Amino acid sequence: MPKFLLIGLGNIGEEYAHTRHNIGFDVVQAFVQKQGGTFSVERLAYHSEVKWKGHQFVCICPTTYMNLSGRAFKYWLDKEKIPLDNTLTIVDDLALPIDKIRLRASGTHAGHNGLKDIQAILGTDAYPKLRFGIGNQFPKGLQAEFVLGKWLPDEWPIVSYKIEKCIEIIESYASIGMHKTMSLYNTLSFSNR
Repeated sequence: MPKFLLIGLGNIGEEYAHTRHNIGFDVVQAFVQKQGGTFSVERLAYHSEVKWKGHQFVCICPTTYMNLSGRAFKYWLDKEKIPLDNTLTIVDDLALPIDKIRLRASGTHAGHNGLKDIQAILGTDAYPKLRFGIGNQFPKGLQAEFVLGKWLPDEWPIVSYKIEKCIEIIESYASIGMHKTMSLYNTLSFSNR
């Protein structure tokens, strides 16, 4: 049975719940919930294992805080003996508008502290990422407040729709592979729901 590691990036703590920066947590939790799974607190992460159509998913939301996400990634990668190509890191992306999602087989951290730590610990940026566009509609100097802020009420329809689409992308990636899934989803706009 093919095994995959899903890593949702975010910060633990109620004050960070459902913020833009925690969208990785929200996507992985929605995927696990759809498959009927639950999370438990394990080493360095909230952890769940679910099965979908003959595929096994080890799903983690690191409890290390965003800037130390690499420790949890590496621990679970090694523990479960999962090839790096069979991982998917879900992360917020300021450079993408809110109506976009980008799936990539590799790519730089682009200044994202969670990805920066993972890259430093793995020694490579060649691992799959699902980037969830959060837009960059913030006044100069208020990037941190924007990223750590809650979604606005008028953003929720797009955000919840994109979370559903991310679940589809995870399933598609596991069943038909990275490149076919990229061609299906990377050009879509999710603004006209």
